[in-house]
Amino acid sequence: MSAKQPVVQVEGLSRSYGDFQALRRVSFEINRGEVVGLLGRNGAGKTTCLKVLTGLLLPTEGRVFLEGNDIVADPMAARSRIGYLPENPAVYAELTVLQYLRFIARLRGVSEAEFDALFEKVTSKTGLEKARHSLIKHLSLGYRKRVGIAQTLMGHPPLLIFDEPVSGLDPHQIVEMRKLVRELAQDHTILLSSHILTEVSRTCDRVIILHRGEKVAEFQGDELNNLEERFLSLTGGEMEVGR
Repeated sequence: MSAKQPVVQVEGLSRSYGDFQALRRVSFEINRGEVVGLLGRNGAGKTTCLKVLTGLLLPTEGRVFLEGNDIVADPMAARSRIGYLPENPAVYAELTVLQYLRFIARLRGVSEAEFDALFEKVTSKTGLEKARHSLIKHLSLGYRKRVGIAQTLMGHPPLLIFDEPVSGLDPHQIVEMRKLVRELAQDHTILLSSHILTEVSRTCDRVIILHRGEKVAEFQGDELNNLEERFLSLTGGEMEVGR
């Protein structure tokens, strides 16, 4: 693969549910090492877009490439490049953190010989050292989110996709999650969605705005400083500013 090839290429992506069109001809690219946010009101199409990128939904029209692999034509190769955190992580609450991450590692093709070192690295990076032997059901929401992020790192995927990673967290946990995302960006390309404006402006290098299923703008750098005004002028709607 060419070093200049984007990690993510989305070309004319549309997705319909019956007569309802959730996405309309959305196109964008994400380069290696970027943290990119999908920003939009609830119902803008953010989660649908992420589900298509992760292979959970098929596109009605358009194409998606992950490191050059077509998500439809070669889904296994494309999915192997992704670590995905849904808004509500579906973890096995009766397992300990160690048991759960070992299970995920096996699914991702991580050998037993490699697992111990990877487990140490991942739990250290996500701040789970003291919770390694705790049952997941006994963890707070913030720590369960961390377990969800830890499972995305199993198998060394180059692309991490987070759907509303700060949803339900308290202000302190939000700050910690923001810090964690920036640390992960040192080794991964990250795409995250949010309807909280301050989170994408403080966390992301670039922001893609979706409105009623369409991509209406992209902003980066100094343009993120007045993102609220830009967002409202494009969508004409209220936005949760955040905490």
